[in-house]
Amino acid sequence: MPTTPPSPSPAPAAHSFSAASFTLEAATLLALLLGLVYLFATNSAGAHWSQGYNPAGFWELSTLIAALPVVVLLGAMAVLRLKAHVAAIAGLVTALVAAVFFFHMPVRLALTAAAYGAGYGFFPICWIILPVIFLYDLTVQTGRFVTLQQSLTGITADSRLQLLLIAFALGAFFEGSSGFGTPVAVCSAILISLGFRPLQAAGLSLLANTAPVAFGGIGIPIIALHGVTGLDLFALTRTTAVILTPFDLLVPFWLIWAYAGFAAMIEIWPAILVAGVTYAIAQLFMAFWSGPWLVAIVAAAATIVVLVAFLRFWKPKRTLNVNREDVTGQVQQAHGHTAATIFKAWLPWLVLSVVVFAWGLPRISNWMDARTTVKIAVAGLHHVVLRVPPVVAAPTPEPAIFNLNWLSATGTGILFAALVAGLLMGLSPAQLARAFVRTVYKIRFTFVTIAAMMALGYITRYCGLDATLGLAFARTGPLYPFFGTLIGWLGTASTGSDTSSNVLFGSLQTMTARQIGVAPLLMASANAAGGVMGKMIAAPSVVVASTATQTYGQEGSILRFVFLHSLALAALAGICVSLLAYVPLLASLVAH
Repeated sequence: MPTTPPSPSPAPAAHSFSAASFTLEAATLLALLLGLVYLFATNSAGAHWSQGYNPAGFWELSTLIAALPVVVLLGAMAVLRLKAHVAAIAGLVTALVAAVFFFHMPVRLALTAAAYGAGYGFFPICWIILPVIFLYDLTVQTGRFVTLQQSLTGITADSRLQLLLIAFALGAFFEGSSGFGTPVAVCSAILISLGFRPLQAAGLSLLANTAPVAFGGIGIPIIALHGVTGLDLFALTRTTAVILTPFDLLVPFWLIWAYAGFAAMIEIWPAILVAGVTYAIAQLFMAFWSGPWLVAIVAAAATIVVLVAFLRFWKPKRTLNVNREDVTGQVQQAHGHTAATIFKAWLPWLVLSVVVFAWGLPRISNWMDARTTVKIAVAGLHHVVLRVPPVVAAPTPEPAIFNLNWLSATGTGILFAALVAGLLMGLSPAQLARAFVRTVYKIRFTFVTIAAMMALGYITRYCGLDATLGLAFARTGPLYPFFGTLIGWLGTASTGSDTSSNVLFGSLQTMTARQIGVAPLLMASANAAGGVMGKMIAAPSVVVASTATQTYGQEGSILRFVFLHSLALAALAGICVSLLAYVPLLASLVAH
């Protein structure tokens, strides 16, 4: 059952630190950077190393060992309430111990995988977070954010409707156009400007960022799933959309319930229904008549337009402010801004939307990739690790290629948009440079945290800890459609990416589906659909949320709020997939 978002609690300054914590973080960052230098400087190649998925001889014990890094990471944040960088380092150390001492991974391979993961954490993930926060800081510096806040209250003064419009609809647009942490970072910042508490804004933005994740980043998760399974791309798109349709309708209701309670949610059910139905219909239409590329973008844009138009003619009986107090009948003070002033306040975000959308179009991104992208094979790791049956049909070497797409990267597009927006806001190049340096300094600890978390995730992948966990779920026989969906949830929760989860478990899903007589297409799509429910508890997502809301160090509070929501929605997704697998009438919706 949805719960109330975390209450504000006295917290230390977002980025205060002691000498001890600074020393720990500086040492970790230095070690990661040295590892990256070593990673790209060495040319030695090792012999093949085959993964083993039951090193303890008892699959129950092996599964327990494989789960330890994720348990330590999430438990340190949610239960012990340690800061994210400490939890990340603890999880990373646990992963190294599990990989080397229990799964018998050579030390050099484990360290190389960790350095490779840290590199991916710096680029592209941190490269997306940095320019988004930079743009936000520019709008605050110029006063545009206050005007934007006041203009939003002109659309609706009701906080529930503001949350629906921003976190659900606008967040879906940013997820579809860029993915990663963009929707959480932008939407939580906007919600704070409207008066939402920082922890509240972070948790609700994570909760809202679900349904569009499968088609986020111009459809990359589905494209990656097609690549590892060989299944028809358009069939995967359609099946994933069918699975997610109930959640397009459910999530906006769930979001408002979690924020304001059931009774307050019922009061605005017409607006919620309009938003959910519009998104679901547009998503299905795009999924059935095109590929995965524009599904989330078109669905989100349609939802924003229809919802804003609906709110011009419909108002709730009660108006609740951000403290959920009834302010019905109170005279709303006019913001006094002209249309031109409001347009200027929205201009930075319009520039961001247009640039990110254009940056992700296949024709433009492919053109930039062909001319600027450098693909670096990770020495000593690329095609050295072998995934073996039953995870794959035949021994398959794991690629390890660092994709340095410095120009076509989403973060570069966001940085370009931020610079253009800054100039349009009247800032000089020198002022932009100083603001950028301040932003880098402000989120310096986030770099360490993300790098350590991704290092943990890559050890998990190349050691085979992820496959061991997946195989444990695959032993559930006829219940596999339910637990197979949870594999996708677990994959995204542990790696931070639905794309990574699809790459890791796509092949396992199709092979297990054939063994139990379920459509492989359904279970591959279930991996993507289940993965979207794990996005909100993925450690990188939580850190992005805490960074954007300047609540760094309170990741445990955010995680505790979203965890039960994530688990409940994943279970419902598993039930939905089970019905599609075994109820003949519903099974006909899925192509075989």
